[in-house]
Amino acid sequence: MARRAPRSLRVTANVVGLLAALVAVFPVYWMVNSAFLPRNKIRAPEPTWLPFGGDLDNFRTVLGGGTFWDALATSLMVTLSTVVVAVLFAFAAAVAVSRFRFRGRTSFILALLVIQMIPVEGLFISQYKMLESADLLNTVGGLTLVYVATVLPFTVWTLRGFVDGVPYELEEAAMIDGCSRTQAFLRVTFPLLAPGLVATGVFGFIQAWNEFTLAVVVMTREDRRTLPLWLSSFTEVNRGTDWGAIMAGSTLIAIPVVLFFLAVQGRMVAGLTSGAVKG
Repeated sequence: MARRAPRSLRVTANVVGLLAALVAVFPVYWMVNSAFLPRNKIRAPEPTWLPFGGDLDNFRTVLGGGTFWDALATSLMVTLSTVVVAVLFAFAAAVAVSRFRFRGRTSFILALLVIQMIPVEGLFISQYKMLESADLLNTVGGLTLVYVATVLPFTVWTLRGFVDGVPYELEEAAMIDGCSRTQAFLRVTFPLLAPGLVATGVFGFIQAWNEFTLAVVVMTREDRRTLPLWLSSFTEVNRGTDWGAIMAGSTLIAIPVVLFFLAVQGRMVAGLTSGAVKG
């Protein structure tokens, strides 16, 4: 009897985990399934669980006219710029807060928490006025600047935890072996921080890629829209909502995020095992 309890507990945990996974995956499946269905089947009272008899008309609709590719280019430029700039600044700030003791350090850390509590909508007017005065409205640089300011506090806070998790004694051991402080940091500590850099980069990528409200304020021209703004064009008051096009567009928007995660997940695992063992 003593051996059956842990086994039953594992089975129960696996079943609960499987159900949770199905609940999380089902909206994604329904989005992809609906992308291949015609409008009459999407609006039918009886749901269509499999896209048998479907077609690619919804994808032809969203890809026609070239507006998707313009929005894709804008989103890629803004998102990649946001990730690079935010990770670089956050990495420098996290190392400074974690490794050095200076006046105002505690206030800086508390300020990061307070900034995250401010609703984004409360800053719209000031952000719009600042970008307008700098002639940065409807520009990749202007939207990137706003996104970096939004992503940076959480990124610094997250990276600080990763830096704190790497013992400073590793750097001291490397310096005893003849490395300078900079060499010890780059050769020993930096490889161990790779998972943190990748994790914060993924967070920044997803947040900038899917952001809508700030883009509405900054990108007012139709030819400068990001993908979330472009997707909203399929919802009109007079014609109603084209759910097939929205589902097809959402499927296309999700593909770059999936590809980005698949490209970096191997480096997250590699970073955990490199840099700490000396042969």
